[in-house]
Amino acid sequence: MGEVAESPKINHTFLRDYVTEADVISTVEFNQTGDLLATGDKGGRVVIFQRESESKGESEETGETVDSGEYNVYSTFQSHEPDFDYLKSLEIEEKINKIRWLPQQNAAHFLLSTNDKTIKLWKVSERDKRPEGYNLKDEEGRLKDISTITSLQVPVLKPTDLMVEVRPRRVFSNGHTYHVNSISVNSDGETYLSADDLRINMWHLGITDRSFNIVDIKPTNMEDLTEVITAAEFHPQHCHLFVYSSSKGTLRLCDMRASALCDKHTKLFEEPEDPGNRSFFSEIISSVSDVKFSHNGRYLLTRDYLTAKVWDLNMEKGPVETYQVHEYLRSKLCSLYENDCIFDKFECVWNSSDSVIMTGAYNSFFRMFDRETGRGVTLEAWRESSKPRAVLRTRRVYTGGKRRRGDVGVDSLDFTKKILHMAWHPSENIIAIAATNNLYIFQDRVNPDTQTQ
Repeated sequence: MGEVAESPKINHTFLRDYVTEADVISTVEFNQTGDLLATGDKGGRVVIFQRESESKGESEETGETVDSGEYNVYSTFQSHEPDFDYLKSLEIEEKINKIRWLPQQNAAHFLLSTNDKTIKLWKVSERDKRPEGYNLKDEEGRLKDISTITSLQVPVLKPTDLMVEVRPRRVFSNGHTYHVNSISVNSDGETYLSADDLRINMWHLGITDRSFNIVDIKPTNMEDLTEVITAAEFHPQHCHLFVYSSSKGTLRLCDMRASALCDKHTKLFEEPEDPGNRSFFSEIISSVSDVKFSHNGRYLLTRDYLTAKVWDLNMEKGPVETYQVHEYLRSKLCSLYENDCIFDKFECVWNSSDSVIMTGAYNSFFRMFDRETGRGVTLEAWRESSKPRAVLRTRRVYTGGKRRRGDVGVDSLDFTKKILHMAWHPSENIIAIAATNNLYIFQDRVNPDTQTQ
């Protein structure tokens, strides 16, 4: 009766680590100048960040070397809502699968966003003036009685607080039976492609009610299905070329000048399988999860479960470079299969000069490889490294031999902390890393070839 009840203790660590599924970032993309960065999440939201230029201006005046402008939230909007396909009795998630920026033509910006079924074109514009002095409307926007108008005035624009407006301009729907996994804007600036598991469609940005099917690998009998399309992208310079990857680890380069329906590829890129490494998991881990053209259009970068590979468009027999991302997981494939991690789809990106590639891994690790030296570095995206001017620390996974201080054992890796989505600034060494519901933006100060693996 006289005892004082203990006040409940709050587990702050739990609150900090608790993540709702809707907040998990599912795609990251810089625009062509790198001044805007868009992220999409599983809740169907798109958040646009803008790079501030104040600090850059100060450095020009003072002559001091300071960091480039930070990225701050510019606009947030709901791109997609959950839907339901009544014909197939299937729920359609609101998750944003991909975002792609269109080349800027005027003061406004345009971007494409897609979930599993519907692609939307959004216009992002600024307004810092508002019209006043209408003849037919009063200050509250209501129509005036024409009989009360005795004189005419010229409406004027008056300054107002800056407003960022995001409006849907086009909705491209009913183009895909299966889940959309890729969208890619063509270099002609007028068309784009969208790919699902079995088909690739080409759309005109001004036409929403129809698309042109350019690849269809669906067999007459679905029991004969042996592979699916995993990713697709247009060539950065040649508007008639595009590439798509498959779950069998192959790449097909197609030329739309050769045929309207590109079921027959122009080139097939495939690496012969080593019979000695054949196992139950071989086909799963060879599936290509991402494919990217280099900026100069000469090479292709692909990512499968264990490796990142660079392919030369002039050499089909195999990759010219292969980088082991986390070979130490080969002995863990059975447990990774049981917890479904073996089906994770990691993305890969080039730096602006195509000299360095980057891709993700587990335990909040991501990897960079210098193509000239072939050496790689493992970096960690974690809360401490997000502090201003904090230096990214290199990490190493211990696989045997002499163990160094700070090494992480394979059995200690956290497979729930995975880096799947990332983007590299188009002209500078600035990277954006999505780690569950956190977005990390780092500026690279050290060339990867000076690091140790």
